[in-house]
Amino acid sequence: MRNAVTEIPAAASELALQHFQSQFAFETDCWDTHEALQSGAPGFVLIDARSPALYAKGHLPGAISLPHRKIIASKMSAYPPSTLFVVYCAGPHCNGAARAAVRLAQLGLAVKLMAGGITGWLDEGFALSVGDRP
Repeated sequence: MRNAVTEIPAAASELALQHFQSQFAFETDCWDTHEALQSGAPGFVLIDARSPALYAKGHLPGAISLPHRKIIASKMSAYPPSTLFVVYCAGPHCNGAARAAVRLAQLGLAVKLMAGGITGWLDEGFALSVGDRP
């Protein structure tokens, strides 16, 4: 029986493998981000790409507030060129993290998007920090 799922055949397993493996080069998830932060040496800078007001209401512990429109070369020059940045925003309904990722990539910087954003973080049961400091 044909339906919207089966109407288009699945990709060949080799193509599916390439596709799904490549996602890990572009994204991470809330659980892995949390675990890395707990280690004390995560190996990345965590950027909250939302507004400073939303950041102050609640953000991931250790995240810096840097709205995507404020990601410019002069600000990013404070970091070594080899720095990995992980960006997030409100959640799957928000494209602020993707916009931040574009800005960072345009500057030649390594970046991953944290899938799920604040929504995913809270869904995992992780706490937020409140205030205007990481």
